[in-house]
Amino acid sequence: MRNPVGINMKKDEIVVRISEGAEYKEIMECLNKKIPALRKLYKTEKTPIFVMGKVLKNKEINEIKELIQANIDVEVTFDSPKVLGLHGIKKTFEKEIENSETKFYKGSLRSGQKIEFEGSIVVLGDVNAGSEVIAGENIAILGVLRGLAHAGAKGNKKAIIATNLIDSPQIRIANIVKEIEKDEVDKNYRCAYVNEKDEIVME
Repeated sequence: MRNPVGINMKKDEIVVRISEGAEYKEIMECLNKKIPALRKLYKTEKTPIFVMGKVLKNKEINEIKELIQANIDVEVTFDSPKVLGLHGIKKTFEKEIENSETKFYKGSLRSGQKIEFEGSIVVLGDVNAGSEVIAGENIAILGVLRGLAHAGAKGNKKAIIATNLIDSPQIRIANIVKEIEKDEVDKNYRCAYVNEKDEIVME
């Protein structure tokens, strides 16, 4: 990838955009090279930095933040992750719903597309990197899950994620986040649910 990291100056923040298809190693290499240019923007004020684009793991978020703050004394925030979807709904994480309305989406989701629904969602295609599916209840994907899936976003820990293949860096059920390592992707998991220990299990 020619330029996995882009930097744009806005009125009240500096936006660092990370390309969806970029590997973490090349992201860090590119960011290291761009730190001097980023530092030049901070002669008189400390405009916050907002990192967006690729869905990152918590470890990657922390390392990127440490890299920037080791060179510039500035606040760094991220569009991806430690926040859960359906932001306005933060009540009762133990709510049980046996039946729910279902929304069907015909086709694959491209990068930048997002589906959000109070009930369950069925995607008749792939969920590609950079796209999001957020459901109050279950998520079923007939193709491959490469983007972000958040089931049970209203708090239902009994919600499941079922797909033809889980190939995503992270999935979420209720208030629980699971980061997926490369060796787990290689095992061809197709379903995810929360066990009695409040851990997301993939099968």
